Amino acid sequence: MLLLLVALLTVLPQARAPLPPTLEAPHIVVSKSKRQLELFSGGTRLRTYRVGLGLNPGPPKERNGDRATPEGTFFVCTKNEHSQFYLSLGLSYPAPADAERGFKAGIITAKERDQIVAAGRRKAKPPWNTALGGEIFIHGRGSSSDWTWGCVALDDPDIRELFAVIPLGTPVEIQH
Repeated sequence: MLLLLVALLTVLPQARAPLPPTLEAPHIVVSKSKRQLELFSGGTRLRTYRVGLGLNPGPPKERNGDRATPEGTFFVCTKNEHSQFYLSLGLSYPAPADAERGFKAGIITAKERDQIVAAGRRKAKPPWNTALGGEIFIHGRGSSSDWTWGCVALDDPDIRELFAVIPLGTPVEIQH
């Protein structure tokens, strides 16, 4: 009987206290190498979620179509409750640092760089239609493998919990 109880406890999901409806200075840290997303309120880590990444998970995103997940500091610039991937939080990729890199490498024009930098200053969604790529989201539909085109994927219950408490403008750091 004891062995059955121990076996059940290892397979059943652990009950967690619900997140508070509002967070103090929320921020998100994604570790690509650990395949995890951490949610913070102030300096306190509230949750750690498992994530799936782009089909090319190792390098940082450099251009449209490379299927890599970007690295750097972004913010949540849009929320989509009608996403084809259940729910999604849009990230401000490409960020000004990506625009500078892309311009120096000849991937984007000076005008595109300036538009991305200006969007970053205004805390607005940057252009997502440049050769650097865009439309990078934290979304649902599963974290068991690296399957996205560069997004960060969570299991549906996890994105539902996160989506409910994350306001626009929330900082998101994606580390290797």
